[in-house]
Amino acid sequence: MELPVVLGVLAGLVALGLITLHFLLVLFTPPRIPTHPSEREYTTLTSSSPLALPRLTDPHSLGLSIVVPAYNEVERLQLMLDEAMEYLLDPPSPSPASEGGQPASQGIRWARKVLEEGSEVLLVDDGSSDGTAEKARELAEMWEDRVEKAGRKVEIRVVRLVKNRGKGGAVQHGVCHSRGRLILFADADGASRFADLDLLLESMDRTVDNEGQGMVVGSRAHLVSSEAVVKRSKLRNLLMHGFHLFLRTLGVGGIRDTQCGFKLFTRPTALLLFPPLHLPRWSFDVELLLLASLISPAIPVSEIPIAWHEVNGSKIRLGWDSIGMARDLLVLRGNLALGRWKVPKREVGAVKLNGNGNGVGKLVHQEAEK
Repeated sequence: MELPVVLGVLAGLVALGLITLHFLLVLFTPPRIPTHPSEREYTTLTSSSPLALPRLTDPHSLGLSIVVPAYNEVERLQLMLDEAMEYLLDPPSPSPASEGGQPASQGIRWARKVLEEGSEVLLVDDGSSDGTAEKARELAEMWEDRVEKAGRKVEIRVVRLVKNRGKGGAVQHGVCHSRGRLILFADADGASRFADLDLLLESMDRTVDNEGQGMVVGSRAHLVSSEAVVKRSKLRNLLMHGFHLFLRTLGVGGIRDTQCGFKLFTRPTALLLFPPLHLPRWSFDVELLLLASLISPAIPVSEIPIAWHEVNGSKIRLGWDSIGMARDLLVLRGNLALGRWKVPKREVGAVKLNGNGNGVGKLVHQEAEK
């Protein structure tokens, strides 16, 4: 066979391969899910009427928002919500030096000021079929008297998605309708110790840059040799190590635990990262971290060890979800490489900051549509 013919065949095969890869990329790219009008509303108590949710582009009106994605969590929700409300209504007080304790750090003092500005728990029912939203409203009623007696500005809001979107889609929806100067998302299973939010808040005071950008992620990496992890199945631990190796291959190697459901953002950072988020299921954490690293200059990210324990009732299906996460990460990298998905830019006109660099800068609102 003559050389020109061979080269022509090879060029055709390469072209066919590229076309096939592009077709698969488009095929596996998750579609945007339109927002139902009822999903732009929230309720608080079982008897309350729906009210309009705010937008992330609005100025903050609270110190802290806690977004809790929940799918069929009737059995596990109360433990997590009770622990969160106990913390918000009566956060641990740092011991003053006059009582023999260590003086409160600047970060802890700043964290307490954030909580004094008020807080909310925004529970996003991700299309549950077991009455999760109703259970959340019942718990809100149970806490109503305690909140009033404590004299603190704390509110539980419940949003119900019409159809299941996945954990990433539920977190994205909640964050995009939050009121806090800082925004935390926390899993509904209560596996993380909620009081460790102090550690994240203290770290955020050191992490945030002079434009008010910052992200702090809770981490279980220090527990890799602990009894809780060792007792897991060999398959689960094998998949965990394989996932971390795959992440390093894709360029996400700076954070040891990408999947911990305990992450804190400043409002400006949330406004950069969450509206353009594309992956609606388990891989969304990786997309957040990758975008944070690709933004120029990069968003400062800190990783903080937290207490964690295994909780029964996980929704993760090891086999299928592991395959799905690998596929989603390839789709993420492919879409970014081809420019089909854009990396956000800090200089977007919707965000301006006015702050002194010692804490989270004040977000100055300019109207923008979600």
